[in-house]
Amino acid sequence: MILQSLYELYGRLSEDPANGLPKPGYSLQNITFCMVIRPDGTLVEIQDARQEDIQIGRNGKERKTLRSTTMIVPGQTKSAGPGINACTLWDNLTYLCGYPQPDKSAAKAEKNLIRAPRCFEGSKLHHASHLKNATDPSIVAVLSYFERYQPDELLPFIENLPVDARLGNGVFQLTGQTSFAHNGYQPDVACGGNSEDGDDIVIGQCLVTGVFTSVARLHEPKIKNFDPKGSLLVSFNERAYESFAKEDSKKTGQGRNSPVSNAAVFAYCNALNFLLANRSRRFRIGDATTVFWTDKPAPVEELLPWMMSGLPDSEDNDAKARLNKVLEKISQGTLTNDDLGSAETRYYILGLSPNASRLSVRFWHTGTLGELVSNLKMHFDDLRIVRQWDETNSKNPEPIAPTAYQLLCQTSRTADRIPPLLSGTLMRSILLGTRYPDTLINGVMNRIRVVEKNPRGEGSLDNVSYFRASILKAWLTRNHQSWLKQQNITMKTALDKETPSIAYQLGRLFAVYEQVQRAAHEFKLERTIRETMFSAASATPQSVFGRLDRLNKHHLAKLTPGSNRFYSDLIDEIHQKVVAPTFYPASLNLKDQSLFCIGYYHQRHDLRFKNKTSEIIGTTTA
Repeated sequence: MILQSLYELYGRLSEDPANGLPKPGYSLQNITFCMVIRPDGTLVEIQDARQEDIQIGRNGKERKTLRSTTMIVPGQTKSAGPGINACTLWDNLTYLCGYPQPDKSAAKAEKNLIRAPRCFEGSKLHHASHLKNATDPSIVAVLSYFERYQPDELLPFIENLPVDARLGNGVFQLTGQTSFAHNGYQPDVACGGNSEDGDDIVIGQCLVTGVFTSVARLHEPKIKNFDPKGSLLVSFNERAYESFAKEDSKKTGQGRNSPVSNAAVFAYCNALNFLLANRSRRFRIGDATTVFWTDKPAPVEELLPWMMSGLPDSEDNDAKARLNKVLEKISQGTLTNDDLGSAETRYYILGLSPNASRLSVRFWHTGTLGELVSNLKMHFDDLRIVRQWDETNSKNPEPIAPTAYQLLCQTSRTADRIPPLLSGTLMRSILLGTRYPDTLINGVMNRIRVVEKNPRGEGSLDNVSYFRASILKAWLTRNHQSWLKQQNITMKTALDKETPSIAYQLGRLFAVYEQVQRAAHEFKLERTIRETMFSAASATPQSVFGRLDRLNKHHLAKLTPGSNRFYSDLIDEIHQKVVAPTFYPASLNLKDQSLFCIGYYHQRHDLRFKNKTSEIIGTTTA
């Protein structure tokens, strides 16, 4: 299904020349230099073919860098290994000029010195045999170039080329011409564009197209973006993974254990490389690089990656406004076909992560846009909770619809420590509307119990943040609906004073105690009861709240009469919901601990912005 969908995508993308996808028999390569020759093969110069890239830094200054030029050239990516593997009308300096690449290892440098003349000779023989009947002036000039020169004669030209440009690939160009020599070459694409010189052609039924044709031994071009040498999505390198009679053989083994035609391999590899190279088509979820596409052009192809990962700060305000508008329409159920696309359009989401020189499929989801929008709306509804910082009180408001990446980051101190399998299970619950993974809530609760210092100054970070409170509410709403109904608990987005949950009321009480402590010390405390007692209070209230009650009386005594009366009345109101302060629960399970945190979050927000206009975002019921 994955390969078939990518194969069909290539057919759609290749129809538009602006996408720059190569046709069968060609590949995209990074070119850093150009060898300019005369019609008789005389080398004029070796030019730096890199392009200047100007970027604006955070300080507003321009930063200029040189990057290689991407060109469509004949053949596929050069295979790794010590053998002679020359390319047609493009290659590196070792093959085009017999130039030995330097190496820090003296042994490898000596091997390169011995190997370089052999590579130049191999390239000369390759061009002579493949282009012997060529009539194009540029190609004839290339043949003359190889006949005219020896590696020692080309060294002065190489010395004028910047060192960085010598490490890449180069092409030929006839002096006075604007096109390159390889533009006049037509490769043999009878086998779909994957040349397998020296290999026997095996005919079989393609698993993607169903056609009986030549089957690819290696799935090339390799998938970029993960390993500099390229990675493989389909490969067999051990006998344990191979089928009977398709073992250990270039003729029958390797990729032919999963028979896919050369044409289909070429198509799906180039389509996947196109998605991975396009920043608006890929996004990061945990350790998985994720790509997204649809079976026909639709606005959602560029919008959904930003919905999952968020727009970067460098993105323009118009793009952010458009994304926020779409997210708002999804949450309100007012989305139209012009916003994302037709409801019947099928979507595909593929999550990949590197595994040595191969790729692991972390997750694969497909469905219709109608199903996707419905499940996204349910997900955002489950997450919705009053924001601590919105447009009325902050220049950097918290998002109405948190991205999947922002949710995953709440489970770990750093992004690279997010559990590897969590990204796939979270994506599945979001896209298919299934239960949220319990590993998500365990990770969030672990982070809530940890006191983290604020890197911007004194004090600690907020352990029950907007994102973490959203996750707790969504987990309870979706995973424990029956339990909430049994407890007669309604999950609301803002403060609910009448909820019968003792855990929720205790969370409120803890937030009031913390606020009283801060007020008693004129808000100059570096450490409050949140840093010292929150973890114990949320898990074993009986062991902590008696002490908190006594401590609170001393704090109240330091307040003004008006503040003392306000907080005392609020505490008495909460105590009545708890039944009696002497009967605090001995322990709270994970569901009750989540309610404790949500009650704490709601009450703290209410105290912080009690005299300010707050947003009305409705309620959701379990």
